[in-house]
Amino acid sequence: MSKLSGKTAVVTGASKGIGAAIAKALAAEGAAVAVNYASSREGADKVVAEIVAAGGKAIAVQGSVAKSDDVTRLFDETQKAFGGVDILVNNAGVYAFAAIEDVTEAEYRRQFDTNVLGLLLATSEAAKRFGPDGGSVINISSAATTVDIPTASVYTATKAAVDSITRVLAKELGPRKIRVNAIAPGAVETEGTHTMGIIGSDLEAQMVAQTPLGRMGQPSDIAPVAVFLASPESFWITGEILAVAGGNR
Repeated sequence: MSKLSGKTAVVTGASKGIGAAIAKALAAEGAAVAVNYASSREGADKVVAEIVAAGGKAIAVQGSVAKSDDVTRLFDETQKAFGGVDILVNNAGVYAFAAIEDVTEAEYRRQFDTNVLGLLLATSEAAKRFGPDGGSVINISSAATTVDIPTASVYTATKAAVDSITRVLAKELGPRKIRVNAIAPGAVETEGTHTMGIIGSDLEAQMVAQTPLGRMGQPSDIAPVAVFLASPESFWITGEILAVAGGNR
């Protein structure tokens, strides 16, 4: 039997990159998946089509995790389609690097609203809907919290908040059989890192040089760890931040 047969997962920001890989990996193990997206309808539909073509179950649901009404609708549509919720992957995130002199109030709020408030809103909604057997919340943090990348002060602060929230909620929700863990990826090649010009840059070369396993990560390196944290294999694990970064720290 598949590890996640009969389970339902919500994956935020799942139209591309790490979120898309996690959504497909959860579906491959038997979970029905709600593929959330903020703006990339085409990407989300492609992920859903791939899951369905492989024999899985998935729907695409638009919504900003930074808006409580959107988050409620995301979970309402998931329950309507699949009957319940067992797994939440808080993957939706934004980032931009800037020198401290160039940090703006608007950019600070953009990153914190999605990366921190969005995680809190989605986890709050999931906790209300998990059944008596509990559930699994998987937050996507970042190796940035230990690597300390210059010009990434705002982004790093959001992910440090994710780590702290993970540990707090693990204790808060543990009595309800809800496990809360985080994955901290290192540098991963995604559509986002291509768009920002990181791939092929001096920054990529520097990150690879600092990584003992000697390469950029791929979304496929992260997805199996999310499956593990969602599955019965990790039932005695909560409050952990698991580095998946090729040894870069």
